Amino acid sequence: MILDWKKIAYEIYEDLKARISLLRKKPTLAAVLVWSNPASIAYISQKRKFAQYVWMDFISIELGSDVSEDELLTKLDWLNSDEHISGYIVQLPLPEHIDAQKIIDRIIPEKDVDWFTKQNIGKLFLWEENWLISCTPKWIKRLLDSYSIDLKWKNVTIIWKSNIVWKPLSLLFINHSATVTVCDIFTKDLSEHTLKSDIVVSAAWVANLVTKSMIKPWTVIIDVGFNRIWDKIVWDCDFAELEADNLITPVPGWVGAMTVAMLIENTYLAHIQKTHE
Repeated sequence: MILDWKKIAYEIYEDLKARISLLRKKPTLAAVLVWSNPASIAYISQKRKFAQYVWMDFISIELGSDVSEDELLTKLDWLNSDEHISGYIVQLPLPEHIDAQKIIDRIIPEKDVDWFTKQNIGKLFLWEENWLISCTPKWIKRLLDSYSIDLKWKNVTIIWKSNIVWKPLSLLFINHSATVTVCDIFTKDLSEHTLKSDIVVSAAWVANLVTKSMIKPWTVIIDVGFNRIWDKIVWDCDFAELEADNLITPVPGWVGAMTVAMLIENTYLAHIQKTHE
């Protein structure tokens, strides 16, 4: 069975469009692009497209890859102080000469709509309930909620580690009473963990890492990582083998649309918290 994230994303966008249409002042999302690689440009384009679809203002700030760290920090200080900006992101990755975490932590928490700063991750750790949650974990939880999949009593395996996915996602799932196992390249026997799991989330970016022999029937599978082999996109989970007996996110397809939906929702909520509309 396919978990239809496209339908859910559409419903989120339509709801946001309706809510934003009632506001006296439209929210504004800003995106800072430092390194103009094709993937980053594509991501910014998606964010602009969907922000404008829901009638949210969008500002793109493009800087050369040779920009200094101090210059970038100065630009963020301006965004922090600009009353017209509801929230903003710095598109990752950044050039090697720039400390990405230092840049992220310069964003003031109330405008951190990616929810990447140490202060905001700390709120998730302490479970200060807030609708603003890191975008990828937030859409995964929203997808499960849409299919009435309760995390209580569930065994969950999250494959791979990153500050964007596994750390905030593991915290979010733990806060909702799931039993969470996090695996990475040093895990001795991955299938030992996945076979015990009710839910498997893979963000390893390893082609066909998860196969049918590693999954019990009717497992919920959230596949976040994709890989390009020659001209073909291959995902972490072997979709052809796994689709029939499990609940799985569809491929081909781009789950990034759900991530962008959560980013835009976070921007809307940041705007509401500021303006109290």
